[in-house]
Amino acid sequence: MKLTLRVWRQQNAEMPGAMATYEVDGISQDMSFLEMLDTLNEELILAGDEPVAFDHDCREGICGACSLVINGDAHGPERTTTCQLHMRSFDDGDTIDIEPWRASAFPVVKDLVVDRSSFDRIIQSGGYISAPTGTAPDAHATPVPKPDAELAFENAECIGCGACVAACPNGSAMLFTAAKVNHLNVLPQGAPERETRVLDMVAQMDEEGFGGCTLAGECATACPKGIPLPSIAAMNKEWLRATRKVRR
Repeated sequence: MKLTLRVWRQQNAEMPGAMATYEVDGISQDMSFLEMLDTLNEELILAGDEPVAFDHDCREGICGACSLVINGDAHGPERTTTCQLHMRSFDDGDTIDIEPWRASAFPVVKDLVVDRSSFDRIIQSGGYISAPTGTAPDAHATPVPKPDAELAFENAECIGCGACVAACPNGSAMLFTAAKVNHLNVLPQGAPERETRVLDMVAQMDEEGFGGCTLAGECATACPKGIPLPSIAAMNKEWLRATRKVRR
């Protein structure tokens, strides 16, 4: 495959950025998208140019490090992580636009790399439990209703990639925050911090400068792990419940 790549290049958060155009040839349809970028970078290095900076780690769709907007879609045209997107999703001769996540709370570090430490601070504000758990208990040691267990597992699948923020027209982090709140709040181990968790995490999310949620639904559509939109409604109920309890 021969492709034309339009890649966002930006030296740092303070410097202005612009799209740069590159031609790559000999791309196999079996390559992952990141392997295609590796090929581009090898050619740039051999030519004496600076390679394109982009985030990656496990390349197995687990860690959430890969974060690219491809032709206007977070993670590209398939509902998966960028590292699991393959070049067979594109056609020979295609022009592909590659950009970083676009959100004020995710400032550009360099090229396609953004600073997502705002997510870490949201987690630090309440994504923990104070009950000592010791070693891993047997599965039946703490009875949990099946609907609650399924809801917790569903929300725990969030890998914190930030696709929800990148896809949201408001740059909202509600789906991410909801996933982190819900997967602990529905379990008995999360009960001691149930109220403070949702209040603190939502407050930290707002402090980080993420946009407000208007339930556009783009977040759930872009999420590679399928965190459902009703997770936001569940967190809102938790927040209202905690707010009323605090006011009493």
